[in-house]
Amino acid sequence: MPPVGPFRLHVAPCDAGRRLDVFMAQRLPGCSRSFAALLITAGAVQVDGRPRKPGHCLKAGQTVAGSVPAPRPSGFLPEPIPLDILHEDEHMVVVNKPAGLVVHPAPGHSSGTLVNALLHHCPDLAGIGAELRPGIVHRLDKDTSGTLVVAKTAAALEHLAAQFKARAVHKDYLALVHGRMATAAGVIRLPIGRHPVDRQRMSTRSRSPRQAETGWRVERRLGAFSLLRVDLRTGRTHQIRVHCAAIHHPVLGDPVYARSRPAPASLAEPARSLLSGLRRQMLHAWRIELSHPATGERRLFESPLPADMLELIAALEAAAVGGPQSS
Repeated sequence: MPPVGPFRLHVAPCDAGRRLDVFMAQRLPGCSRSFAALLITAGAVQVDGRPRKPGHCLKAGQTVAGSVPAPRPSGFLPEPIPLDILHEDEHMVVVNKPAGLVVHPAPGHSSGTLVNALLHHCPDLAGIGAELRPGIVHRLDKDTSGTLVVAKTAAALEHLAAQFKARAVHKDYLALVHGRMATAAGVIRLPIGRHPVDRQRMSTRSRSPRQAETGWRVERRLGAFSLLRVDLRTGRTHQIRVHCAAIHHPVLGDPVYARSRPAPASLAEPARSLLSGLRRQMLHAWRIELSHPATGERRLFESPLPADMLELIAALEAAAVGGPQSS
């Protein structure tokens, strides 16, 4: 982020013909093109005293002037919520989010979120990115556990966000699903959008769908259930849960996309009790691979399976006829 305060830049002959946002990114210290576009769109930049669009073509001799505002605080209080930190440096922090923790404040969740915890752990995070989501470049559902990356600087936020947009981030999930998969691996290509009736849900039968692709591979066969390794190739809301339900293998415990199913009559304890007691979807963001925002080095971060999923997997293996089977 460029220094807070007013600035004044003169367009030299060598800058003639450049876009306004590109010119600012090249001439204003610490300014990225996307940040320049935000300032321009907000009306904080003028060319010869007149507001212009980010794509405005500059002429030699013009003057670009404006002011960089101070970061707006998030408005949410830091809270000493414990964090399971997998990695941290001056550019980013990677956490293992527990199930049940909301990522960012929203109506009904103004406190007790991951953002509140991060603001306590990293006080400087308050001015990074959007007010309600400081440092947040991607999210996990409340009841999905696992690996989540948070930017600690504006430059890191832009770099990471660009990687997610370009699909240069590789994400692997582990999901426990109903049923035995007919094959060892596959790809689900079904568009996803808002449900045509229930706007709180997503659906493959939306009136305004977007392309979505999910790869999967069987990690273990557990009797009438399967543990899948899921390769999330696009990032639609509830994508894994919607896609698994669409192929009739919904995620165990999913309160939205899995209709209530009685445990198989042959299923032994304690697997039966664990299944009936599920209060969240058995979905875990296992691994994430990306380029470090400062060094460009490819890095892989992994969150171990949480206790509830480990316990259920062990119980289902023990209950499976003939013992555990792998594929």
